[in-house]
Amino acid sequence: MTSYYRRLTVGPTVLNIPVQPPTKSKLPVFPPRRPFNNIIQSSFGITLRSRKCWRVEATVRSAGRSEGGDGAKKVGPGPGQGPGPCSYSVEDRTVEVGSKRDRTVEVAVAVAVTVVLGVGNRVLYKLALVPLKHYPFFLAQLATFGYVLVYFSVMYLRYHAGIVTHEMLSMPKAPYLVIGLLEALAAATGMAAGAILSGASIPILSQTFLVWQILLSTIFLGRRYRVNQLLGCFLVTVGVVITVASGSSSGHSLKEAGIFWSLMMIVSFLLQAADTVLKEVIFLDAEKRLKGGSVDLFVVNSYGSAFQALFICLLLPFLSKLWGIPFSQLPNYLKDGAACFLNMGGTLSSGCDGAPLLPLLFIIVNMGFNIALLHLLKISSAVVSSLASTFSVPISVYIFTLPLPYLGVASSLPAGFVAGAIILVMGLLIYAWSPSDPSSAIPSPSS
Repeated sequence: MTSYYRRLTVGPTVLNIPVQPPTKSKLPVFPPRRPFNNIIQSSFGITLRSRKCWRVEATVRSAGRSEGGDGAKKVGPGPGQGPGPCSYSVEDRTVEVGSKRDRTVEVAVAVAVTVVLGVGNRVLYKLALVPLKHYPFFLAQLATFGYVLVYFSVMYLRYHAGIVTHEMLSMPKAPYLVIGLLEALAAATGMAAGAILSGASIPILSQTFLVWQILLSTIFLGRRYRVNQLLGCFLVTVGVVITVASGSSSGHSLKEAGIFWSLMMIVSFLLQAADTVLKEVIFLDAEKRLKGGSVDLFVVNSYGSAFQALFICLLLPFLSKLWGIPFSQLPNYLKDGAACFLNMGGTLSSGCDGAPLLPLLFIIVNMGFNIALLHLLKISSAVVSSLASTFSVPISVYIFTLPLPYLGVASSLPAGFVAGAIILVMGLLIYAWSPSDPSSAIPSPSS
């Protein structure tokens, strides 16, 4: 009788230690009794229909979540957290059971939520500027400083509920400081370029955001992308450009604005891409510092928003000048903006119909969009979160063709909208397509 030996493990393989062949004392073999028709019978009533004897070892280890992106490593949970999703390993190949499917469903749901909130964010921003059409700078600062209050309040409640731990709060604050600086500089450069560029050209230039994310994640995270993923990102970018640019004078307005302001807007998206990649680095670093745990979203949002508000205050003279508001007149401007926002009657609030409901709806949805985007970044990658945000652009373009309140006559659908949307969806499908790996198949026991 020939003996065969395979080792099956449950959980990610940590050490690749060669296993010695079993000895006769460790591998009992039932002696054959009266072979009949190629059936071996034992005195114990066990019937073996094969001449191959199998010995199976099973070891259970914890399996952590798969970090976002390609080529990411598995991170196991910390001590005392119990085993994670089960997986098995045949020889030197590990295959997860259930966890990959669960992760895919979780990412798909997060993408859908992000897209819906992204569409709502874009539409409500346009609606919020109807009553505050003369005070967009006030709306931006209200959102910035309002987030600090809300995020820290939620983090305080989650800390007392035991969700936010002392270890999370004691993590280094230097990365949050850099996040605040990047977001403040991105806002400053974006405002400067946005004051010169047309509205149709900005979404086109924003597609460089995806390119920056791929480049920065390759450099700083060591991530490698397959050919289909790069092709998918390229088609997504082309689809958005066709959707937004068709039927508009964006190309002419870009030529009129000059190369300097276009480059300034591109730099703004570079800073935003660096911000998202840095947040992904924070999540990966937290896995090590918290021994398999993960930092809470509101810790990242709270400290990042606090430092952003700090740098916004330092850049306030420069930012107010970009909006055409002399710094000496800034207090009166903010006072008038607050009166229009509250819409409590009087001469200052005339023409502010829709406030404060529309601005408050925008702030709430924008906050939810930022949280959903950060959650998607946490469980996937910066590129996936960028693709989800990008997918909301053509949907928003279509929503603006509907008769929305306070916006008056609906805009017409661009001529190349359908073609651009088809190319964009094809790009998303190509990016999400994962070619099957024949080498990952489980060998048959008869082999």
